[in-house]
Amino acid sequence: MTDILFVHPNASALIYQDLSNQHSAIEPPIWAALLANSVRTKGFDPEILDAEAERLDYSSAARRIIEYRARIVCFVVYGQQPSASSQNMEGAVATSIELKKLEPESFVVFVGGHVAALPVETLERESSIDAVCQNEGVYALHGLLQLKKFQESDLRKVSGLVFRGDTGDIYINSPGAIVPKDKMEIDLPGMAWDLLPPLSKYRTADWHSWSNNSIKSPFASIYTSLGCPYRCSFCMINIINRTKLGVDITSEDSNTYRWWNPEFIIKQFDHIASQGVTNIKIADELFVLNPHHFGKICDLLIERDYRFNIWAYSRVDSCKPAYLDKLARAGVKWLALGVENPNTELRRDIHKDGFKEVRILELISLIHDAGINVAANYIFGLPYDTHETMQATLDFALEHPTEMANFYSAMAYPGSPLHREARQKAIPLPTSYAGYSQHSFDCLNLANDHLSAAEILRFRDNAWTTYHTDLRYLDLLERRFGTVARNRLCETANIRLKRKLLGD
Repeated sequence: MTDILFVHPNASALIYQDLSNQHSAIEPPIWAALLANSVRTKGFDPEILDAEAERLDYSSAARRIIEYRARIVCFVVYGQQPSASSQNMEGAVATSIELKKLEPESFVVFVGGHVAALPVETLERESSIDAVCQNEGVYALHGLLQLKKFQESDLRKVSGLVFRGDTGDIYINSPGAIVPKDKMEIDLPGMAWDLLPPLSKYRTADWHSWSNNSIKSPFASIYTSLGCPYRCSFCMINIINRTKLGVDITSEDSNTYRWWNPEFIIKQFDHIASQGVTNIKIADELFVLNPHHFGKICDLLIERDYRFNIWAYSRVDSCKPAYLDKLARAGVKWLALGVENPNTELRRDIHKDGFKEVRILELISLIHDAGINVAANYIFGLPYDTHETMQATLDFALEHPTEMANFYSAMAYPGSPLHREARQKAIPLPTSYAGYSQHSFDCLNLANDHLSAAEILRFRDNAWTTYHTDLRYLDLLERRFGTVARNRLCETANIRLKRKLLGD
């Protein structure tokens, strides 16, 4: 019998619509692999079922879960981007419902950003879930695995757990700790790669593959650090760091930043290289932040010369020109930058106390000079946006095209300050989990004082098409990556997302 089965759910068709067939990434479930290795080092027997990589529907996944005969079934609900936990609840809940139909006595626990943000609400809404973790769940899962039974009197002993008792009442245990910096290698000792499907089952995003001859598989993703020291209003990444209870606690109250030692992390890269993988996503919210951390990792990668095709994240104000040559020599081919909005006043509002004024165009030019491609991220519909400021953002992107550009509509993800504010102001929020997906039919983005949600979403969708069919951008793409990349982008641009909010 397996002690604990970690399940990565699959709702890709619902979340990404027709993009899921060939274009959206299929990413290794990092947190499932981290948690599995964590409990294994404590003497327990874990397994991982990646329903997305296996392309399992809800009922098929439920039947596979039963075959493991696990004492605990743990749905690990994260996603390909830090804010994706809520949308992936769609597949997780649907699968847990099917599981409970087949095996009512299964003990089901959820861990992830959405349930960390809304633990009580999740249990009130979903009868197929027995318990949720209040944060990243490492120590709560250790405590659960030590129990012989999962009765109310036993579950009340586990810190960091919210659970449904014997009579249906919901209990909130004392807050749980997160893994401290000095115990990262001990209590989160890397990923259980051997429990995942072959890395050939995973594929990177189209645009990331362009700098690797448009080859998308195999693909690996990895954390070298956890969390973020900043408090951006639209982000919920830090909610899994929460060690305080209360309905008004958001990610800005939990902005903890931790990292593994570079000498430890390089062993993870060594394993990835041994599997013949070149496409790598460093999934850290901010990889380019602490030069003593990422700089040493780069030094070790340069020594090995693995010829990786790495995609990593940076803020525009943490990416210093002095870092760029080393990043490029380490194999970083893409830096994803949070431009969000080029307007200085609007950027100051969304980045709060972390705001620093940066010459964005000068930085992008320096990144290009170092031989690194830029993936620029823009957001439409932030609290002070108007039609005029959104158009100014689009004009900026068109006039200064980067090799890749993401266009988002502002979304009030559970756990973010925007979500708390939306509830306080009674602004409509998604009623389905898929409604938190930028690409889903049910997408319900955030309205603001100037624009309706529909106006913002329509602008966002039109902006995406305008940018990705603009000849200046297409010519840039072909010059940098050839006709294959241009043709694949054109295929993607021909896929029209259907939107309930827009009357489809």
